[in-house]
Amino acid sequence: MTDTDTDTDAPTGNGSTTGSGTTTGKVTFVGAGPGAADLLTFRAARAIAAADVVIWAASLVQAEVLDHAREGAEILDSAALSLEDVVAVYERAVRDGLRVARIHSGDPALWGGTQEQVDRCDALGLEVEIVPGVSSFSAVAAVAGRELTIPEVAQSVILTRLGGGKTPMPPGEEVREFARHGTTMAVFLSAARSGQLTQELLEGGYPTSTPVVVAHQVTWPEELVVSCTLGTLEETVKEHRLWKHTLFLVGPALSASGTRSHLYHPGHFHGFRRADPTARKALREERARGVAR
Repeated sequence: MTDTDTDTDAPTGNGSTTGSGTTTGKVTFVGAGPGAADLLTFRAARAIAAADVVIWAASLVQAEVLDHAREGAEILDSAALSLEDVVAVYERAVRDGLRVARIHSGDPALWGGTQEQVDRCDALGLEVEIVPGVSSFSAVAAVAGRELTIPEVAQSVILTRLGGGKTPMPPGEEVREFARHGTTMAVFLSAARSGQLTQELLEGGYPTSTPVVVAHQVTWPEELVVSCTLGTLEETVKEHRLWKHTLFLVGPALSASGTRSHLYHPGHFHGFRRADPTARKALREERARGVAR
């Protein structure tokens, strides 16, 4: 399997076939996860294996994902391609009935430039499938050994990025505004401006003692995951010289303990389990005390 340009040896296509026997192209957007090839889903691996053309983000996904590509597949690195270059591949897919696997890091639903490609595929009449992937925020939580939604502490997770980068933030979506909720935040694409990030989180109301997980290239061989506080966030980032491929988890849930979910409480019932009467009474009293507080 080698990287090739379009030439006489290019794949002839194995796209889907219509009822009239006409072969049509297809683009599958594949979420590759945070980098490690073994975090691909089975569906993602099948999509790559079926592709005539594989477009992948070489700087964001480990090369082992290409082990799933078939012999003779055309391999293109998206780092060298503009949107127009990618659309030209999709136009070939229409013309030649090709299957294309467009591999994105993380999950295609988040900061992947996916929708603009889907819109162009729709305009071309291409069949589209989207395969979800493991987002880096959940991979970081797993490596850190933390649940992000702790009962009575945080029941929401805000996914966002710092304003002022390449893509402007819409009004009202500043980090400081989200921070006012005091819940768990996953902040992407912001390591190069750790001082600004710290300031906005503090302005939003988080105390300097708020726990933070700083994660660089999680699931890669050079993975670095460091715990600190909001008061030492900027210092930690600069000490390790982090400016890209870094994600921050922020919020009290990252160090909380001592609470429990009511779902598995013996006093809670659902369609598959009856509640213990004594535990049920105790749970009701506990809830009443919470309301009273």
